[in-house]
Amino acid sequence: MNVFMTGGTGFIGRALVLRLRRDGHSVTALTRSVDKGRSLLGLEADLLDASSDDETLIAALDRADAVVNLAGEPILGGRWDDAKMRRLRRSRVDLTERLVGLMERADSPPSVLVSGSAVGYYGDRGAEELEEDADPGSDFLAQLCVDWETAALKAETFGTRVVLVRTGVVLGRGGGALDQMLLPFQFGLGGPIGSGEQFVPWIHLDDLVEMMAEAVVNSAYTGPLNGAAPKPVTFKAFARALGQTLSRPSFLPVPTLAVKALFGKAASVLLGSQRVLPRRSTDLGFSFRFGNLGAALTDLLDNSFVQSRPVDGDLPESEYLRKNPPKYALTTQVRLSQPIEEVFPFFSRPENLGLITPSAMQFRITDMPDQMDEGVHISYRLKVGPVPLKWTSLIDVWEPGRRFVDSQLQGPYSSWWHEHRFEPDGDGTLMTDTVFYAAPAGPLGGVANALFVEDELRKVFGYRSAVVRARFGADAR
Repeated sequence: MNVFMTGGTGFIGRALVLRLRRDGHSVTALTRSVDKGRSLLGLEADLLDASSDDETLIAALDRADAVVNLAGEPILGGRWDDAKMRRLRRSRVDLTERLVGLMERADSPPSVLVSGSAVGYYGDRGAEELEEDADPGSDFLAQLCVDWETAALKAETFGTRVVLVRTGVVLGRGGGALDQMLLPFQFGLGGPIGSGEQFVPWIHLDDLVEMMAEAVVNSAYTGPLNGAAPKPVTFKAFARALGQTLSRPSFLPVPTLAVKALFGKAASVLLGSQRVLPRRSTDLGFSFRFGNLGAALTDLLDNSFVQSRPVDGDLPESEYLRKNPPKYALTTQVRLSQPIEEVFPFFSRPENLGLITPSAMQFRITDMPDQMDEGVHISYRLKVGPVPLKWTSLIDVWEPGRRFVDSQLQGPYSSWWHEHRFEPDGDGTLMTDTVFYAAPAGPLGGVANALFVEDELRKVFGYRSAVVRARFGADAR
């Protein structure tokens, strides 16, 4: 299928693009910046400028079999003053109204529209169990969701199947709610927000995109779907589970008054309670891979599959490593469900480097070769925390279908040599990533590595494994 998508460069959208590509669908992503879109989506989607004229957009929709509408300014991020609330409406309701209007003008409108919504539809409902047929709430966010869904449902008038995914708190690597929560918990300063008795309708990112991908192709999926796991928990239980996963205490609450003082009206998102149950998708036979919060958090926070060791002198044959001796090595191994001829092109294209890098690192290629080969250079910019960095890599070894190596010519490390090796494994591919490196800071490099470098590298390679799982249906070993 040809899928037209808004919000494709967002946290959920990037994962869904990969999931759709795994099934062989093509994706056209509407974006406000084609350059930024390319750095975030690589070659996995065709990009269409959001400022294009109506005729260009209608032509793209005429070619589409399905539309996925995920655009919307983040709900949190600043207080809800009048200007913020207008932006929230424009980016959801107004955009959806325009999208549906353009779909209607197509000669052959797409057969399905999967449109975003949120569990905020229900308002603050305490411990009441909320299935898809529950009435909406009456606060600002509930009315926003009602209007958002109403705009999408207009597509039914010209024969398009409409699915409304009411998304809960999405937990994933490299973004979303979990990233925002982690820092205080990692320092043992985390805890429940407000009373802690409010229910959190959480869902693992993998399950959410699986649900959306199924909604695209399965005609039984219609109307509202609760995008939440089958076992909602209170915020107190959520904080306890997160603390246990991180082996940190989690008993310091954030007082209700402090949340209201900091967020104003937006505090309702954090303090409201929605005990949401995904009855509709469960009745349709959808199976949650991560129905238990503990299992979901372990999957997202455990990077033990990234093997780390000090270098003991046993190094690959390499002129670079002889001149730039490393001190540490990291190794990950992943079995991919597709054969090498499908896998190798994805990992060997420099345009896809940003796609397998956490978006917070703001990865941007500044100089890229016309094609990959031994001896070519690739230059890019990125951030590690608040620190901007420039990096230039040399393709040291290029053996198509077997392996390639990139080494650092310019960058923060004293030594960096990264081998990507691909081997047949039954009907699939075994991919092994090995990095030999020496941390920056000279004599203090060992301290820097122990304090933060190794941990950050583990997170980056953990994120890469999540991208691989979305794209190829793989599990880290």
